[in-house]
Amino acid sequence: MRTTEAAAAEVPCTGVDCPNKAGKLECPTCIKLGIKGSVFCSQECFKNSWKTHKQLHTVATSSANPSADGPWPFFKYTGSVRAVYPLSPRRPVPDSIPKPDYWKDGIPKSERTGDVQRNPRILNEAEIEIMRTSCRLGREVLEIAAAAIAPGVTTDELDRIVHEETIKRGAYPSPLNYRDFPKSVCTSVNEVICHGIPDQRKLQEGDIVNLDISLYYKGFHSDLNETYAVGKIDDESQKLIDTTRTCLDEAIAMCKPGALFRDIGKLIEPIAKANGCSVVRSYTAHGVNQNFHCAPTFPHYAKNKAWGAMKPGMTFTIEPMINLGTWHDTHWPDNWTAVTQDGKRSAQFEETLLITEHGCEVLTARKDRRRFYP
Repeated sequence: MRTTEAAAAEVPCTGVDCPNKAGKLECPTCIKLGIKGSVFCSQECFKNSWKTHKQLHTVATSSANPSADGPWPFFKYTGSVRAVYPLSPRRPVPDSIPKPDYWKDGIPKSERTGDVQRNPRILNEAEIEIMRTSCRLGREVLEIAAAAIAPGVTTDELDRIVHEETIKRGAYPSPLNYRDFPKSVCTSVNEVICHGIPDQRKLQEGDIVNLDISLYYKGFHSDLNETYAVGKIDDESQKLIDTTRTCLDEAIAMCKPGALFRDIGKLIEPIAKANGCSVVRSYTAHGVNQNFHCAPTFPHYAKNKAWGAMKPGMTFTIEPMINLGTWHDTHWPDNWTAVTQDGKRSAQFEETLLITEHGCEVLTARKDRRRFYP
């Protein structure tokens, strides 16, 4: 909670059965939703009033309150994209498919240990082979879903395709219920940087959309994404996509044993800046194996303080997010959708890599792109 600027004006405390006449602390969720006047005299008062107070959030975000601005009538969007609710029901996964530890309660328990987040795993040959298969299947699913991109198609329809194609391959869609994420793929349109939730919005001619695919197969996650044009796009958007792809390709080319993780951002940011773009700072590259997100983690911007060097047997992503305007981001009230602060467009590409004895292997590579480096 934060101290309200209106405290000096003696704003009444809205706590349940609170005898105090003035409030000084604002509810953080109400701030996000643009709800005014929700102030409390103390943290304890806020906690005691929570069961009643949170109903205000439900009303504000309910699909029963239609608005031209989507399910949050008090929320100020930064760009043109709007959430279109209600979301479709959660799609089921057959009992026969092995699932990650968070599939039921949303808590990735295996990721919570300090060792997992500090020390990158070195995979053995048997584990690497499973990773190769998981990544190949992820690429297949991405390309099938991407083929369906067209004006008039909803992002929820893309989620259905991803979900069904993942299940067909005996795999679990990694995003589903990961930290309570409600869908099987992230669909990020125009100014959405990442973690867009598939909904009933129809893609429009001239949009760009990122599909972020991850699946869990025989105990190992794959992770990859690409940004696509919806029909014909303007030159500025195409340059953004091309720049982002170049950033990733150049970063991959430097990956080999002994390469420093901090140098990835040192290479990427000058490319982005030379093309009039900026590099998002809030999200990082990450390790991926039995855990969806683990060590190593490192930024995509220059002058970062990431530590460590690449070693054979490590598997991790590189996934630069490049914006046309400012690198600063903000979030929608769903607590997932990250958007550019100025509403300008963002693009992203991601591959999962394996460090080999002499360079690296792009486990998620398209057939028409280079797979082994050098």
